[in-house]
Amino acid sequence: MMLNMAGRAAYDADHDLFRDQVRKFFSVALMPHLDRWEADGIVDRAFWQACGDAGLLCPTIPPDYGGLGLDFGYNAVVGEELAYAGSAAGITLQSDIAADYILHYGSEAQKRRWLPAMVSGTAIAAIAMTEPGVGSDLKAIATSARCAGDHYVINGAKTYITNGQNADLVILVARTDPAAGAKGISLLLVEADRPGFQRGRNLDKIGQHSADTSELFFDDVHVPLDNCLGAEGQGFAYLMNQLPQERLSIAIGAQAAAQRAFDEGLAFVRERKAFGQRILDFQNTRFVLADLAAKLQVGWAHLDWAIRRHVAGALTPSEASAAKLWHSELQGEICDAVLQLHGGAGYMNEYPIARLWRDARVSRIYGGTSEIMKEVIGRPLS
Repeated sequence: MMLNMAGRAAYDADHDLFRDQVRKFFSVALMPHLDRWEADGIVDRAFWQACGDAGLLCPTIPPDYGGLGLDFGYNAVVGEELAYAGSAAGITLQSDIAADYILHYGSEAQKRRWLPAMVSGTAIAAIAMTEPGVGSDLKAIATSARCAGDHYVINGAKTYITNGQNADLVILVARTDPAAGAKGISLLLVEADRPGFQRGRNLDKIGQHSADTSELFFDDVHVPLDNCLGAEGQGFAYLMNQLPQERLSIAIGAQAAAQRAFDEGLAFVRERKAFGQRILDFQNTRFVLADLAAKLQVGWAHLDWAIRRHVAGALTPSEASAAKLWHSELQGEICDAVLQLHGGAGYMNEYPIARLWRDARVSRIYGGTSEIMKEVIGRPLS
């Protein structure tokens, strides 16, 4: 199975050639290892370096920092193919989210230290926002970074951090001024070998088992003032600026995973028989699949529109939130419907739909819940 690229409006011939390379690479470096990574709860670091060697990491990073200097469409190609393959590897977080923070807000020294290593896969990055007592309300974070001479002293805890076990670098959201509200939040670069930094357990999740997701603890961690990413007190503004790309990235993965679920379902009902005929020959099955196929058609058209708009620098936060909401909800709907068409087989982990169904659930939560997306979309309407 593979994604059908016929008629896609978001891509040109160069993107298509790149996609062919991504597919060939994943067939060798990813697909044979998926089950083992799921069992281990983590993706091998060797895969990250292989992705770097193949040019799959951070393709938008300029050549001056080791990247290819390409448009976000290339990130989208990787995200689609990764999700369609059924993998939860955190490479899209590195390429679509973490790298851009450093590129847009980092000092020249920070860029030269971290971006080439992130492009090559020798450095893995995480971004630490969520705290044990704080979910979507980032203004309420409690992790503190107190200025003490030429360094910050960091104390606090984060949870649900993707790439947390593998990370060499953590982009930390911390409060540098407890009295300044949102303007007291800053982004700090914390190297994983800093004394006082500890990784907690690799969290036991419903799905996305191969994505290492961790608790992180900061106990009097000292980092130099130069590790502040951008200007002190501007962290919340930076987060808001970068959220549209993060939410589009989630929408891209959700749409591709929804398509994979549909394709799995169609293949299954073509072969499985009940009451002397194929399951596909029942009108109910055809009607269910027809409804899903129509929604997928709309989804791909909308996704191409959103990707093109983002590459042109025109995608608004409300539009990105709408994309994240619609595509993640569609992913959940399709995975659930297709699992139902599998009957008892869908509840067996040996069938791909079981993994696709489990992995889909978090898409409506991370990057901002569906409820928060509705808030973002609704605010400009009032």
